[in-house]
Amino acid sequence: MTEQEAAARLEEIARLMEEADRAYDEADPLMTDAEYDALRAENAALEKAYPHLKRADSPSEKVGSVPTGRFPKHTHAKAMLSLDNAFNDEDVHDFVARVRRFLNLSEDVPVALVAEPKIDGLSASLRYEGGKLTIGATRGDGRVGENVTAQLKTVEGVPHTIEDTPHVLEVRGEVYISKSDFAAMNEAFEAAGEKVFANPRNAAAGSLRQKDVEVTASRPLKFFAHGLGELSAPLAETFSGTVEALEALGFPKNPLAKPCKDAEEALAHYRSIEEQRASLDYDIDGVVYKVDRLDWQERLGAVGRAPRWAIAHKFPAEQATTMLEEIEIQVGRTGALTPRARLTPVTVGGVVVTYATLHNQDEIERLGVRKGDTVRIQRAGDVIPQVLGVVEEKRRASSKPFVFPTQCPACGSDAVREENPRTGERDVVRRCTGNLICPAQAVEGLKHFVSRTRMDIDGLGERQVEDFFAAGMVRQPADIFTLAAREEAGAFNDEEGRSPLKSYKKKTVKGEAVLTHEVTNQKSLDNLFASIEAARTRPLGRVIAALGIRHVGSITGGLLADRYPSKEAFLELGRRLAEGDEEARAELLAIDGLGETVADALARFFHEEGNTKAAEALFAELSPAAPEAKATEGELAGKTMVFTGTLQEMTRDEAKALAARLGAKVSGSVSGKTDILVAGEKAGSKAKKAADLGVEVWDEARWLKAARG
Repeated sequence: MTEQEAAARLEEIARLMEEADRAYDEADPLMTDAEYDALRAENAALEKAYPHLKRADSPSEKVGSVPTGRFPKHTHAKAMLSLDNAFNDEDVHDFVARVRRFLNLSEDVPVALVAEPKIDGLSASLRYEGGKLTIGATRGDGRVGENVTAQLKTVEGVPHTIEDTPHVLEVRGEVYISKSDFAAMNEAFEAAGEKVFANPRNAAAGSLRQKDVEVTASRPLKFFAHGLGELSAPLAETFSGTVEALEALGFPKNPLAKPCKDAEEALAHYRSIEEQRASLDYDIDGVVYKVDRLDWQERLGAVGRAPRWAIAHKFPAEQATTMLEEIEIQVGRTGALTPRARLTPVTVGGVVVTYATLHNQDEIERLGVRKGDTVRIQRAGDVIPQVLGVVEEKRRASSKPFVFPTQCPACGSDAVREENPRTGERDVVRRCTGNLICPAQAVEGLKHFVSRTRMDIDGLGERQVEDFFAAGMVRQPADIFTLAAREEAGAFNDEEGRSPLKSYKKKTVKGEAVLTHEVTNQKSLDNLFASIEAARTRPLGRVIAALGIRHVGSITGGLLADRYPSKEAFLELGRRLAEGDEEARAELLAIDGLGETVADALARFFHEEGNTKAAEALFAELSPAAPEAKATEGELAGKTMVFTGTLQEMTRDEAKALAARLGAKVSGSVSGKTDILVAGEKAGSKAKKAADLGVEVWDEARWLKAARG
């Protein structure tokens, strides 16, 4: 895969996962956990191979989905992390090897694991205080979930009270619906003429997140416990002992969970579970391995969104054949023309698949797919769902090769594959050159702008954006903030003085239905305008991210706002970058966490006169809030630290992870911005450079004193 192909694929994965997150928020997921995790795994592999292409809005920084607001939010005392994936035996051995390296274990020290089925359900946390269930919550984004205590109390296997426990006990587990219960439930729904669920996982997710508790209680939900969150006193010294203790307290544990002395025994149990998979009365999509020693789990900690002490070993892909009815071209927010296959619906592993990605023009040519072909698809592996190939013997004699369009289907502008001036290679993605005149890009950009994680404008959803754009009322972000004034001035009124933003009551006059001037949606319109007003003071970092500049997401937007804390300063940066001001570029590159990719993206954005005018018009309507002051608690909070040499009490990776948890920023190189260098044995050139720069140098003893408080 070329660098251009990797960048295009990372963009596509981010889009697919964002769509999945939005659908999940509506309790009607587009894909199973297995599908979602497979996309995340591909994203991680590409980021490892091309670290400089990591997107600011990378899915690797996300866990689950953002709470919808349907239920009260609950902040987890201890984050509910996701899991990295293994797809073969080698991946599992690599996982154990990473554990050994991190803990500095010799080869003769056994790494005992617990192997348990990975239930394809919905993660939940149960918090008990004084033996009473006080909070039941969904995982949400890992840090903040939704309080669904009343709903979880209706789930089979969730005790309302427990005895002889620590004062605080958080039990983590999976809510699911068995296959037999799912079949009976769908049969009853179908007989009653109601909508049926696609699979047990969707049914569990939709059932638990019902506002009406009685609806949740009517669904056959069950619970398996598989771990702990916050705990005021330990239940055991090992994970396997902890699960046994939970079972004694009344929490159901999976009967196939098994302690294993090493990776080989764990892999043997994986194969045993795989053989039983079809006969189990609940869906599983793999086996989870966890380091059994809890003190080792504590030392290993987590990196990003996943713990270092656990991994999910996925089962092989499930496949099916169906007809490719049409190859459709979608135009994305950045102008990328992305092909997808519209399929005759087919069920693969319990999920009805109607569409599959085709990636790009080169992939279509490689596969040789045509309209009307019978194709093989798969819903696990590198792409979910993915077209694997054509069943050649079933191809119609009249079929013709697909010709990828060279004009944008949305606006008719040329669609080109850019050439990298340094390498001479063509971009794998064909992009529309229409930019701001392309309705597909403009509409998608506006949707991005108003979305929950950007400007968060209630009442201005995807359909409203499309309608307002089609009516010419909103063509760029600034138009949103002048909408109320223009509506009040009658700018949109018809000949009879009626506004298209308002719904009018009908009455019958001489047998005909006519519109009156009585407005029926005034409250909704007032709420929309109030939400727009509230958005005028969104934090500057969110506004920058909402502009839709390539490679500039929420994290990068925040970094830019920290360095350029006013709208004037940010616009001035853009102007200087567009003019090729090297001093401005150097100033930007000096920001920890930003690089050439972001600098280039900002320069390209502001070089386009239309973009600059749109940004200026927007900021003229806004008074963005300045970034909040950073927390400074603790000796290491806010310090930039570098570790070098060999440490005796912990590995360097472990020390870096601990420093990050204590609020420090860890860097790999010494510079004038470095506050502290921790030098172990054989420190080498970094220690000399630190001395030359006047950087404070700590030995291991000084570091341990600060780390342990």
